[in-house]
Amino acid sequence: MSPEQQSSFGRRLRQLREVGGLTQEELAGRAGLTPNAISDLERDRRRRPYPHTVRSLADALSLSEDERAALVSAVPGRSAPTATLEVLLPAPPTPLLGRERELGEVGDLLRRPEVRMLTLTGMGGVGKTRLALEAARDAADLFPDGVAFVALEPLNNAELVVPTVARSLGLRESGGETSHEALCDFIRDKRLLLVLDNFEHLLEAASEISRLIEACPGPTVLATSRAPLHIRGEQEYPVPPLRLPASTRSPARDEVVNSPSGHLFVERARAASPSFELDERNAAAVASICWHLAGLPLALELAAAKTRYLDPTTLLSRLDRALSVGRERDLPDRQRTMRATLDWSHDLLSGPEQALFRRLSAFTGGFSLEAAEAVGAGEEEVGSEDVLELLGDLVEQSLVTAAKDARYGMLEPVRQYARERLEESGEAEKIWWRHAAFFLKLAERGAPELTRSDQAAWLERLGREHDNLRAALSWLLQRGDAERAAHLGWDLKWFWYIRGHLAEGTRWMERALAHEDALTLTGRAKALTVIAGLVYSQGDLHRHAAFAEEGARLAREIEDRELLAMATYLGGHAAFVRGDLARAAALMGESETLYRTLGDEPGTGLALTVLGQIALAGGDAARAERLFDESEELLRVSGSWWNLTTNRSIRAITTEVQGDDAQTIALLQESLALALRLRDTQNAAYGLEGLAGALAMMGQGPRAARLFGAAVTLRDWTGSAIGFATLHELYERRLETLRAQLDAKTFEAAWSEGRAMSPPASRRVRPRGR
Repeated sequence: MSPEQQSSFGRRLRQLREVGGLTQEELAGRAGLTPNAISDLERDRRRRPYPHTVRSLADALSLSEDERAALVSAVPGRSAPTATLEVLLPAPPTPLLGRERELGEVGDLLRRPEVRMLTLTGMGGVGKTRLALEAARDAADLFPDGVAFVALEPLNNAELVVPTVARSLGLRESGGETSHEALCDFIRDKRLLLVLDNFEHLLEAASEISRLIEACPGPTVLATSRAPLHIRGEQEYPVPPLRLPASTRSPARDEVVNSPSGHLFVERARAASPSFELDERNAAAVASICWHLAGLPLALELAAAKTRYLDPTTLLSRLDRALSVGRERDLPDRQRTMRATLDWSHDLLSGPEQALFRRLSAFTGGFSLEAAEAVGAGEEEVGSEDVLELLGDLVEQSLVTAAKDARYGMLEPVRQYARERLEESGEAEKIWWRHAAFFLKLAERGAPELTRSDQAAWLERLGREHDNLRAALSWLLQRGDAERAAHLGWDLKWFWYIRGHLAEGTRWMERALAHEDALTLTGRAKALTVIAGLVYSQGDLHRHAAFAEEGARLAREIEDRELLAMATYLGGHAAFVRGDLARAAALMGESETLYRTLGDEPGTGLALTVLGQIALAGGDAARAERLFDESEELLRVSGSWWNLTTNRSIRAITTEVQGDDAQTIALLQESLALALRLRDTQNAAYGLEGLAGALAMMGQGPRAARLFGAAVTLRDWTGSAIGFATLHELYERRLETLRAQLDAKTFEAAWSEGRAMSPPASRRVRPRGR
């Protein structure tokens, strides 16, 4: 093929777009593609677009029949479909949106000669049928003997599958010949595609389809089912939900509409209400709707239809109601509402599968097999030894998702449905208690590890379970069990602090303290001490001191040495911040002694670090160095990397005050590296500010401004503040030095660039504590 022929489609597309007065972005929006896809087509980076893509472009350009045929003929290696090709497929009422990647992958599988049985799997409402129809239409030129669509949903008997397929092809039984024999005789050598839709309730017929494929080398079968057929040679293709907007936190309009789920919602909303417009005012609500509905096309379409009379913000607050009220009369009964769709799937489950399914709804944000066994088993209906097999069944039925890291979950609409089933079952209270008990034990196991060598692994594990821990805290407090909530908060204190959940942890413990009559002295002391540790970094120095003092008083009364060690540490720190060095040294010395008695090397090392800081503030630099060195040795031996990060950060303050820029930078670089490894937001902010200050003193203004800006973003994200007056004074002096080096325009440009360097976690949706 000549270069001129190879580029004819791209040239023709560009000419048609320009004649229509459209930009690439405008054509992409109309065709349900991305601007990059249009650019690749026009520049011949994609020389063989799929028929679906060509049709979408022709529709978007409003081409005449002649222009449409010319565009199709311009595709290398393709020609317009011939009139003799029989394609027996239903005509969808709306264009397929956001599935270009999936269409390409399914099309590639249908082109592989070894793939004779391809099954599109996924939960109800994910769009299997719609994808199968479009893929079959696109692949029609591969099957010269035709494409036939067979709807299996109306059937209630697996024995009717083969006769129904035969009748769809115009065959009738005759002369004692069975439907299977007649069908096999007819299709044996034909290159045709059979699309069998909604196979999940007729899986007993899978063996018949397998026999048909083995006996007939010509045809290919494309099936849709909520579970695989489990026959030899089957190629499964799990259909995923549509990709979501990157964030729900003040997203730009284009971020929402350029995501497949956002684009589908907007197009269906415009069809329901021509006056609907996506803009900066409602973009966040639309993004949140997409996230709440987990990108499920059916759920998005049902919700978008309600924009006839609800704006996106109002719709978001009434999503559950909107999805349970059907209005689309052309949908099958099982898809008139999301509940009807899920009822269909639920009714196909066995009794034990239904029991485990509803119990798993207690989890939020996913779960492990260990957690599923602890919460889902316990009665005759589901034994602990049954959970793995039943869980596998639910994954196959597309009601539970499975990730590569052996973690499971439910799409949010499915989880909400399962939770309704749990409430209806009468066992919700028992299941919620099992859920809370499991995570109480998990947090208790993890608490001592959060300052030791396995802290990185435990921080990650607790991070994965954060939504479940929130749910456990919420349930405990709702039922008035403030004591267990306070103990859970005590075990999570370092996780909350290191990962920057300062305000959230404070709120949970404040809610526990509000149940004063339900708390023992131990529970009250723990809640007070946790708050004392979290509020310092939020700038609340009064409660930092007062709550630490009250926590220590209660700890002495109940003779809890571990609790007293932490409370006196915080009390000593509060006294140091106030400038009361004598009291600070006394309390911190007591804390150090208690930690040594407990054999707690990380705690001892942390107390020694602050004692070194106190000594330096009192003018005893030699003692300070000895204390810093002893602390560092203890922390390195025990593998307490977070406490070592604090040690490095505090030592950097002392070396900066002494004017040793090289040592300051070395210490801060080590501290920042450790903080980033642990995703330690507090020390990361201090490290960025310290490095920025050192760079400013060395005359590297633009780099310093960028780091200052990045530190501000990190503090905004965590809600933290610089509580130590001496450190705040250093910060202000550094900024003053920096502003003197740079003109206002250069400073603002570099600062803004740093502000845009948001931490990876801040770009994700952050669930709020209740």
